[in-house]
Amino acid sequence: MENSWKTYHNPVLLAPSVEGLNINPSGVYVDLTFGSGGHARAILAKLGDKGKLFAFDQDLDSKINQVTDSRFTLINHNFKYIKNHLQFYGVEKVDGILGDLGVSSHQFDCGERGFSTRFDGPLDMRMDTRKGIKAADILQTYSENELSKLFYQYGEIHNAKRLSALIVEKRAEKPFSTSRDFIERIQACVPKQKDFKYLAQLYQALRITVNDELGALQSMLEQSVDLLHKGGRLAIISYHSLEDRLVKFFMRSGNWEDKITKDFYGNDLSPFKLIHRKAIVPDEQEVAENNRSRSAKLRIAEKK
Repeated sequence: MENSWKTYHNPVLLAPSVEGLNINPSGVYVDLTFGSGGHARAILAKLGDKGKLFAFDQDLDSKINQVTDSRFTLINHNFKYIKNHLQFYGVEKVDGILGDLGVSSHQFDCGERGFSTRFDGPLDMRMDTRKGIKAADILQTYSENELSKLFYQYGEIHNAKRLSALIVEKRAEKPFSTSRDFIERIQACVPKQKDFKYLAQLYQALRITVNDELGALQSMLEQSVDLLHKGGRLAIISYHSLEDRLVKFFMRSGNWEDKITKDFYGNDLSPFKLIHRKAIVPDEQEVAENNRSRSAKLRIAEKK
């Protein structure tokens, strides 16, 4: 299935993200989100015989895109455990880390995974189907206040309190079984003219919670400081403001408050140097060819 990646997912911002790594042909690199393998193949094309690429993907479906190359290792685990897994392979330092965050086209288009509102399927949304709670578990067990908080924080749902109250009321009648069942039973809270955007934000909030996406991102970013060689590059593509804010703050200041600290001489103590002051976004041609790239933002930083 060597060519399955071509229909699995179009790699977003492929050229600028790989070029941003400033690849050393003999270096060691990490692809945090293997997915279709598009970014991985582009990195391998720039590596020489002594180069190495380690890729992470907790979704077992990514195995269908396996790359047959002695320089490549696929690790089917969450990238929040990046240091532990690299140490298992004897790797203490790397020359570059690339991450294309979010959900792949394959995951969105696979109805039984539950990521999309377009298909009727189980309310799952787990990236790693081997473990963890499902979206259905959250909808059935979280308190009204917990639901309201996650909808507001992770989905920016304007009527989060009303929606949460309705969910608690409806689940008391019977558990939510499928995506279509869930959407039909919360229609009273869905704006008629903005239903697609509202439901997308709602599913985003559930998905982020199910997979602890922001927690995993924060953990990886913190570990990247020790993992990267001096001069090593960190390139991250994000798709919504919650992710992008974390990446921007950490690259700029090395902390989540975006507080710039300086030494006695006034030198910036941030562990990174920004390669570009502003995020790189897809051009009109890429958006036309791949609509899912429209919200992508790429940020690149270099370890000091």
